[in-house]
Amino acid sequence: MDRLDRVLPTAAPLLCRVDELLAAGGAPADHHVWAELRRVRLLPGDAARSVAVLRPEELLEAAPSLRGNARAYAALATSLPGPGEWTGAAAEAYDVVRRRTAGHLSGGEESLDARLEASADLADGLVAWMRGSRDAVADALARALSSTEAVLLAESKADLSSSRELDAAAEVGALVLRAVADGCATGADLLRDSADLETTDL
Repeated sequence: MDRLDRVLPTAAPLLCRVDELLAAGGAPADHHVWAELRRVRLLPGDAARSVAVLRPEELLEAAPSLRGNARAYAALATSLPGPGEWTGAAAEAYDVVRRRTAGHLSGGEESLDARLEASADLADGLVAWMRGSRDAVADALARALSSTEAVLLAESKADLSSSRELDAAAEVGALVLRAVADGCATGADLLRDSADLETTDL
């Protein structure tokens, strides 16, 4: 259990109130919450929960396993026997295939071991991204809970049209959504940088 797991249940009533106000009353037309809503396309409560389902611990074993497989491919490539004393056209044809197979297994940018190493790097990057996103949202929720806006929203439960409440909900919503949106942007960059892995047959 990390900070997000601990703070999200405490923040749930505030997020519910913010979502209720934004859905029912909107926000001031020029408020920066609209930019964040366009980036995330979720209300703050749903956005925070979407980050909470990220589980980096489930990927912790992926990178070591992939790197182990990469080492196995490299070892297999070097173990393929040469033609030795075998000569002639058949020996030459065999050696061509052996070298091509060894090169496919290991040694080049497109080789299987290189691709496995790149996949391991991606797994490590995803773990770091998920942890960073969860920490950022936990920080945003902690700041929201200690804000004057949270106090105002907790004290006034009935009026969905008060401009003070709408402003407060917009401020809290923007704070949470910005953390989520920035995390989404980082994740998109990570996946875009590794897009070439999608076309590789491991």
